[in-house]
Amino acid sequence: MKDILDVHIHTTASIHAYSTFREVIDAAKKKNLELVGIADHAPSVPGAIDKFYFVNFKVIPRDAYGIKIAMGAELNIIDYSGSTDLPAQILKRLDYAVASLHRECIESGSVEENTAALIGAMKNPHVVIIGHPDNPQFPADLEAVARAAADNRVLLEVNNSSYLPKGHRIGSAENAKIMLAACKKYGTKIIMGSDAHVEIDVGNHELSKKVLAENNFPEELVVNSSVEKFFECVKYRKSLAPKKQ
Repeated sequence: MKDILDVHIHTTASIHAYSTFREVIDAAKKKNLELVGIADHAPSVPGAIDKFYFVNFKVIPRDAYGIKIAMGAELNIIDYSGSTDLPAQILKRLDYAVASLHRECIESGSVEENTAALIGAMKNPHVVIIGHPDNPQFPADLEAVARAAADNRVLLEVNNSSYLPKGHRIGSAENAKIMLAACKKYGTKIIMGSDAHVEIDVGNHELSKKVLAENNFPEELVVNSSVEKFFECVKYRKSLAPKKQ
């Protein structure tokens, strides 16, 4: 499987990550990635950086380091309607956003509530990716999530960190079977993400690839094979935003 991009990476701007922006860039180049995406945690996560961090990404050249760079954020879904923790005025400055459920920011609700939260976040035009939707800490109707993602042209993440044997989202691989079957049914596109919190994990999708292979998931629905495919998704999602925000 061709795999040339990783857009779920954290730097020292996320207090619980341990590599700098430049260390991440250098690691991505060494691994022959063509696109690296920085998606540090938005402010609701304990210890996260202030929202002001996200307003000045214009100073970062997107292609001056010998690799394409995208600057985004991992937003926290903060209620069951799918609201997130950065305002539209800041989101429009980002290249893309991931939206995820985290226990530190919202209590897990019923299956119906968690499903509504994930689908609600898809209505935000700046959200391109739903992060680790197969997380068993937030049980959801994954068929409904996959159907909504296809309808809204949002990418569902197959998160490498979720499948670590000693990780904190144990059971994700079992949920992924349900999610990926639904993605095949509805033609929902997915994206592998490392969720790296240290530079050695940048571009590490080995467990995600194993999950995809075990579920016979079609390569044509995996956008990691093409930088252009990823930015086509971004362009479509951003086109839905109101012209004045």
